[in-house]
Amino acid sequence: MPRQCRFQAAGVAAHVVQRGNNRQPCFFTEDDYLFFLSCLDKAAKRYRCGIHAYVLMTNHFHLLLTAELETGLSLFMKLLEQRYVQYVNRNYRRSGSLWDGRFRSSLVQSERYVLACYRYIELNPVRAGIVKHPIEYRWSSYSSNANGMPAARLTSHGEYLALGLDEAARRNAYGNLFVNELDRSLLKEIRGCAHGGYALGNDRFRSDIERVLMRPAAPRQPGRPPLNRVLVPALC
Repeated sequence: MPRQCRFQAAGVAAHVVQRGNNRQPCFFTEDDYLFFLSCLDKAAKRYRCGIHAYVLMTNHFHLLLTAELETGLSLFMKLLEQRYVQYVNRNYRRSGSLWDGRFRSSLVQSERYVLACYRYIELNPVRAGIVKHPIEYRWSSYSSNANGMPAARLTSHGEYLALGLDEAARRNAYGNLFVNELDRSLLKEIRGCAHGGYALGNDRFRSDIERVLMRPAAPRQPGRPPLNRVLVPALC
C-alpha cells in the first residue's frame, strides 16, 4: 500500500516531530546537540525555512517552522536528518537507521494554535520531569523567545510578534503564557494531529486545507466515505 503524502503548504506553519528508532537515544553528548543545531541552521537557510521554536530531547525532537517553498519542509528535513545520521554513524561507528521512520508533521493554523505549539514544544522537558521550568533546559528555544538570548536561527512568527509593540513587551507577554499548563484537550489535539499528519486548527482551516491539497485534513469518520466526494492525493 503506497504511503500517504504529507501535507505541505508554503507560508503555513508546521509542527514537526521525529523520534529515535525504537525510541532509542539520538543525542548522546553535548557535541551531538550542537552539531544537530548547526545542521538545522544550514538546512533552514538552504531551503528557506523559518524556525520559530524547537526542543531537542534525548530520543526525539520537535520543531515549529514555516517553509517559503511548497516542498521546503520535506527538503529541509531530508537534509537535516541525513547530515545528522552521517555524523552519528561516523562518530559512534554504527550503521543503519537512527530515526523511527518518516518524520511526523501537521500544518498549524495561526489563530490560537501557533502559540499553543510554541508552548507545547518548549514545555516538553517540563512534562518529561527533566526540569521544573523551561528556562532551565538548555536545548530549546525558550530562553530566546522569552528572555531574548541571542539565537540567529529563530524567526519570529506573526502571532509571536503580535504579542507586543516592542521586543521587551513581546518577551514579557510570551513568558506569561507559561504560567499555566496547556489545556489537556488542546495537548491531546496537538499530539493527535502531529501523530496522524492532520491539520491543526478549526473546521474552516481544515476545510481550506482539504480544498487546496485535495485530501482529508482531519481523521475520517467510521464507515464508507460519501460516494459523491472524490479525493485526489496531493503531490509529495
